[in-house]
Amino acid sequence: MRFSTRLSDSVHILCFIYLNPDENLSSERIAESVRTNPGYVRQLMSLLRKAELISSTKGHAKPMLAKEAGEITLRDVYRAIEGDKPLLHLDTHTNPECGVGVNIQLALQEYYDRIQAAAEAEMARITLQDVLDGYHERIKGNKR
Repeated sequence: MRFSTRLSDSVHILCFIYLNPDENLSSERIAESVRTNPGYVRQLMSLLRKAELISSTKGHAKPMLAKEAGEITLRDVYRAIEGDKPLLHLDTHTNPECGVGVNIQLALQEYYDRIQAAAEAEMARITLQDVLDGYHERIKGNKR
């Protein structure tokens, strides 16, 4: 089963931009940190730009956060990257002639909707600044 890392990669990109304000941050440079390819970084940055979470000038490798780190929530980033895509997905390939195959999926959807709402509410409480603070705490802890 394949899972998406687009949210964590996008948060990584935002933090990398924040932590390196005076460096040239080409998609190649950012891709080295994320350990991915520059095209993927450009794709994520385009979505972050459309959501007005970052700003940049074409031809200049100086992206910036468009808002303060404390004003960007994980939900903002999630919605910028994933849109309305749910966290959990039902198996739509069950046997339609099987009562369990059809009805278990419908029963599960209600719970998945509740989980989605709870997860998004929690993501709305966590800011990029919170993530950066956690990053700095981990750095301090590793320097002992």
